[in-house]
Amino acid sequence: MPGAYPVPGVHGAPSSSPDAGAAPGADFLPYVRECTALVCGFPTHRVAPYARLGADLGLDSLMRTDLQRRIAARFPHEAERLRHGLPEDPTVQDVADLLAGRATSAPEPRSAPPATGEQPSRAVPVRQECAFEEWPEYAAHLGRLRQVGSGPANPYGRVHEGFNGAVAQVGGEQVVNFASFNYLGLSHHPRVREAARAAIDRYGTSSSATPLLFGETPLHHELQAEIASFLGTEDAVVFAGGHATNVATVGHLFGPEDLIVHDEWIHDSTVRGAMLSGARRRPFPHNDWEALDRILSTARSEYRRALVVIEGAYSQDGDIPDLPRFIEVKRRHRALLMIDEAHSLGVLGRTGRGIGEHWDTDPADVELWMGTLSKAIGSLGGYIAGRAPLVDYLRYTAPLHIFSTGISPANTAAALEAIRVLREEPERVARVRELAEFFRTEARARGLDIGVSRASAVIPVITGDWERTIALSNTLLGKGVNVMPIGYPAVPRDRSRLRFFVNAEHSEADLELSLDLLV
Repeated sequence: MPGAYPVPGVHGAPSSSPDAGAAPGADFLPYVRECTALVCGFPTHRVAPYARLGADLGLDSLMRTDLQRRIAARFPHEAERLRHGLPEDPTVQDVADLLAGRATSAPEPRSAPPATGEQPSRAVPVRQECAFEEWPEYAAHLGRLRQVGSGPANPYGRVHEGFNGAVAQVGGEQVVNFASFNYLGLSHHPRVREAARAAIDRYGTSSSATPLLFGETPLHHELQAEIASFLGTEDAVVFAGGHATNVATVGHLFGPEDLIVHDEWIHDSTVRGAMLSGARRRPFPHNDWEALDRILSTARSEYRRALVVIEGAYSQDGDIPDLPRFIEVKRRHRALLMIDEAHSLGVLGRTGRGIGEHWDTDPADVELWMGTLSKAIGSLGGYIAGRAPLVDYLRYTAPLHIFSTGISPANTAAALEAIRVLREEPERVARVRELAEFFRTEARARGLDIGVSRASAVIPVITGDWERTIALSNTLLGKGVNVMPIGYPAVPRDRSRLRFFVNAEHSEADLELSLDLLV
């Protein structure tokens, strides 16, 4: 399928033959429908041949990759055809036709009745794989590395020497740095560094146990109370890692009887959590609360619990949601709302309290406030804040809190002190937003495509072509500007970009110089 990774069992495979795959003229439709049903969560009898994978069944790129792998496990040679020739949003019948070696068909009329659930043939054995070097995913990985280049040409091999802030040292040279989401410059703030040093002197370098089993210091309890106080929630719990927080929370609270509906641009961590949970997962078009309303109107009654997940500021495009609209929709459909504030905490709102403060909403209107401590807060870890019963349940039952060592005393002390500095110095928040708006204005004035970025400190410059994006990143570094390239699968193939994180310690001169060099 266009945009998907190569499927297991097909890399370098010979052409289809009856003993290696399906018999000539085989009907693939029943098996395609069954696999599609497993991926999208609909019963097989509701997966009509004319249903489109995206528009009708809600499959996003990860779900389409999952479907392709399931098909390839049964028909490895025929599945090679799926890499070429499918329309952008194929029907179920299109997939079956291409597997059979037929040209993809036009969709059947929408009035056609759904097909009944024929049972697929089980005669063809699954191709078994063991040696990792023979896996097609590894071959695809090597292909991507060849595209990026090696040695100095590979931007993902860069390291910073010293602080990772508005300026950085790369290869002994000082550069203007846009690759750090240290938005407020707090990771190297003197008070924050001193707090981390004092914590090491008192508690050592590790918590040395899981949080629930004697792995917390008084600092950990202070930090959780500080987060709850700062956000205006009843309680908060801290986990080891921001990505892990989403995986652990979504994967733990929800199950196969539940529905998870998320923005199509949601972070990978939420998608992984939803997959772990086994819940039915449906993406909705970006920031489209009306589409969310339609999905919940149709599907909510079929599920025990429904969770809506959005971000406070989207990490690849830098725009924000209309939070009051989403609150109204989730409330009307008796759903829970979770907001990933990784890139909005410390940036949005008059005092940096995030998307809730930006829209002046009651913190109690959102069931799960998620955030990271590794960006504006300058430390490490993630948190969930909300009502005390839910937070307490996570504290005592979430596997990540029970079985994984918590954040270190130094990281705990750093995050705690950073929040206190943020309370005392809200001018940092005003400054980063002022600079980000300056950058957006100047970029547009130079004819650069910054997409839908607004309000946040994340600003992409969309270049489109991946090889050109890599070249631009390397050229800019040679001229004293460090900015990282972003490509597929993080963004669509034709939307490759340079992603600029604006920092409160940048200057207008830094921004103008960087934009002039880019142009």
